[in-house]
Amino acid sequence: MPDLKVTADHLRRDAYLYIRQSTLRQVAENGESTQRQYALRHRAIAAGWPAERVHVIDCDLGKSGSSAVARDGFQELVSEVALAKAGIVMGLEVSRLARNSSDWHRLLELCALTSTLILDEDGIYDPASFNDRLLLGLKGTMSEAELHFLKARMRGGQLNKASRGELQLAPPVGLVYLPDGSLALDPDTEVQAALRLVFTTFERLGSATRTVKFLRHEGIQLPRRLRKGPRKGELLWAPAMHSRILQILHNPRYAGAFVYGRTRGRRRPGGGVSQIKLDMAEWQFVIPDIHLGYIDWERFKANQERLANNAQAFGIQRRAGPVREGSALLQGRVLCGLCGERMGVHYSQEHGRPVPTYICQETATRRGGKLCQSVPGKVVDPAVGALLVELMTPMTLEVTLAVQRELEARAAETDKLRRHHIERTRYDAELARRRYMKVDPDNRLVADSLEAEWNETLRLHTDAVEDYERRAAEDAATLDAKMQQRIHALADQFPRVWNDSRVDMRDRKRIFRLLVADVTLIKAETIIVNLRLSGGATRTLTLERPVPIAQIRKLKPNLVAEVDRLLGRHCDREIADILNERGLRTWEGKPFDLKKIAFIRAAYNLPSRRQRLRDRGMLTTAEVAERFAIAETTVHQWGRQELITKVYSDNLNRGLWDIPSDLQIIKGRPGRNAIPASRISTTVPSTGQDSL
Repeated sequence: MPDLKVTADHLRRDAYLYIRQSTLRQVAENGESTQRQYALRHRAIAAGWPAERVHVIDCDLGKSGSSAVARDGFQELVSEVALAKAGIVMGLEVSRLARNSSDWHRLLELCALTSTLILDEDGIYDPASFNDRLLLGLKGTMSEAELHFLKARMRGGQLNKASRGELQLAPPVGLVYLPDGSLALDPDTEVQAALRLVFTTFERLGSATRTVKFLRHEGIQLPRRLRKGPRKGELLWAPAMHSRILQILHNPRYAGAFVYGRTRGRRRPGGGVSQIKLDMAEWQFVIPDIHLGYIDWERFKANQERLANNAQAFGIQRRAGPVREGSALLQGRVLCGLCGERMGVHYSQEHGRPVPTYICQETATRRGGKLCQSVPGKVVDPAVGALLVELMTPMTLEVTLAVQRELEARAAETDKLRRHHIERTRYDAELARRRYMKVDPDNRLVADSLEAEWNETLRLHTDAVEDYERRAAEDAATLDAKMQQRIHALADQFPRVWNDSRVDMRDRKRIFRLLVADVTLIKAETIIVNLRLSGGATRTLTLERPVPIAQIRKLKPNLVAEVDRLLGRHCDREIADILNERGLRTWEGKPFDLKKIAFIRAAYNLPSRRQRLRDRGMLTTAEVAERFAIAETTVHQWGRQELITKVYSDNLNRGLWDIPSDLQIIKGRPGRNAIPASRISTTVPSTGQDSL
């Protein structure tokens, strides 16, 4: 008998049968369910639809109904309903059409607007009718709840196995499951050697990027296994990639630990799920040393801390970075004392070697301002290195160990008090629980009050336990006698190791980072260096600012005065020789020469030796010849006869003559008071003039 809800208007439109199975495995194994869905086609024919107008949509076989995304068949069905082409929509049950309330109610709304009927195994419904729509809404809610219960059961079993570390997850390359279900190292020794090399190289170089460069430089490839496809499980080798190195270093399975809950899924608005990585403290289950690994758990945590510090070098709040090959000792640990930002390193050449300068350019880079300050590393680095050598002395370490023992004693006392506090809060919570269990459940006034009290005592107990665990992890570890001896031996050898030129600068920086947390620099009239040591102690250094190069090159006043004095009796070359004999040098550490003395005269406007003699009345050869009306050759002859004295001669043989005040010309010949005739030559070379 035809259903009364089916009208002629419905029959003028087509009938649509939607068929879906959640997984391909259900399609292959649950054949009866698929056949029952196809059999609904006969229900439409019996209701009056011709067979050729009954459309079957089965392209969503093997797809989940939790979302309409990626279900092309369901999208097609919704489009046909919205266009009023469908008279009836058929599905074996509501869960076949949708297991999501939003998708289901959207379909109901469209069916109500277009007067489209819905048919399932129980009957025919009209979404425009309140009673039918209410019933369909309840069925959709139950379908969604059923999916939740199915997932909850599966999730509960999964979490139960994960809490024991028995949940079998796909192991990373290098680890394999044995027939008994235990996890062991890959029997392939080449795979083991490659993975061990990754960990040792990272611990030696301290950077994932440098590890990649080293492996690529050495031509070493890393293994990987195919996860799917016809070649699933096959071992392949590929060159090292940065992402692959990070996957290996971040995977706790290589440390022999079982970890569950490293990520959290979050649904995206457009469909799909995005995975959010959680911090190590938020991982759900962590069971260290559950199987054999390539490194231990402590090395894994140290690697994670180093990777986190390296990653901070690229964030907005940068405070650290991996050690580099430069000579800047404070690289990655220096902060600006003016703005608090991290300072970078700039290298310049000085006397043929690189010299670091610490520069704060955060304001200039991010806000278009000016450089905060620049501090020369050639002044700061030696002072900080000397301070570290001074701190690493046996006496200092002995005091440190004594303080360590005192702190351990105090920590033991406070630990005892915290455990007592935990025991008391546990007792209070248990007492509140017993009170709540004894109350009559029907007496809600008392039961609600006792339940609130129980919850409050449980919260206090949980807070006390978390505080105890946090503080216990922060307490310093106890140092045994053997470790103390090793520390003393290190103190004896530290100055020699630190000052050894064969020690690589990266190793020196790693030592520095173990001892110093950060360094704050302030450049004012002096350079103030504030060091915060790893143990929390602080040190402050006050250093003199380096002298500017212009001031260094500027000659000292006493040297200029000495050159001025020597110019009264010596020429430039003689002055240079005198200064060199005294051990004096230029600002570059080089000896003086003729050009440098000439530069000093020109820079300080010092009269030359020749000018000084001219100012004292000395005459040139031409001037002497003109004065006495003789030839210049006669002037030189008088000089050889010591009648006049040549006091200066330059490279061009331009001399200056000292003429005695009592020099006289007697009968055409020069004479001085009672000059012997034997000293006066009567032979004068012909000059074309009358002889004197």
